[in-house]
Amino acid sequence: MNFTAVLAQIKPKLGCINENLALIEERIQSAKQSGADLVVFPELALTGYFLKDLVPEVALRLDSPEIGRLTELSLDISIAIGFVEVTDDYRFFNSSIYLENGTVKHLHRKVYLPTYGLFDEQRYMARGERFRAFDTKFGRMGMLICEDMWHLSASYILAMDGATTLLCLSSSPGRGISGDSLGSAVAWQQLTSTTAMFLNCRVLYCNRVGYEDGVNFWGGSEYIAPSGESAVRGKILEEDCVTAILDEGSLRRERIFSPMLRDENLFITLQELRRIEQERGR
Repeated sequence: MNFTAVLAQIKPKLGCINENLALIEERIQSAKQSGADLVVFPELALTGYFLKDLVPEVALRLDSPEIGRLTELSLDISIAIGFVEVTDDYRFFNSSIYLENGTVKHLHRKVYLPTYGLFDEQRYMARGERFRAFDTKFGRMGMLICEDMWHLSASYILAMDGATTLLCLSSSPGRGISGDSLGSAVAWQQLTSTTAMFLNCRVLYCNRVGYEDGVNFWGGSEYIAPSGESAVRGKILEEDCVTAILDEGSLRRERIFSPMLRDENLFITLQELRRIEQERGR
């Protein structure tokens, strides 16, 4: 079905859950008033990104009042948002949830935690262990958190699990220069375009803005059509609300015109991966 999504390119404050929740609720109400069906927030929107030793202080259980409030708000509009999750055994995850009709429809825990350059996530967080597509009122979707998308197998698994729309929640810092643009912005734009084109899927990419510890997040949230073309893109280095209209017709046309996913042979893929696993084991 056709639906409208808003990518809420916000500037969360580091470690300030109450202030961030107020900002998030404001953006949700604004998206509802504009007639949107879905609002997507960035990775760790409730907490900020470079948390380090603050992780245990800001972590939330799924039954926390804050998550409960967001779940309540999802009665009128679907919501995808990132936060730090704590489990009963006191493990902490960089998680995202998809809320719809007053329920948690899906929970994704970030699998690939970067530990290079500016990043040191694995020191503070536990790794997720799965990628699963899930059903929504807008069709089958998959969720990725930032670094997850840089591993080709992650998007591939979700597409083979039936996802026609990929949601990528991101906190990508601005790094490098590529001509007149940020190197990280160009790299992400190439990645999302290629992913959408080769998997015949739609990509909703939501990235944050603002500074933390002298590091700047660049924004540039966008909707990439199944053809790989950027349909709409947010501002660079500024807060923004990006409205994307996703129509079923473009997805249908692209899958008829370029049926790569239809012709994908999962049997061969699994067969060769098992062979590689066995050879490496020997």
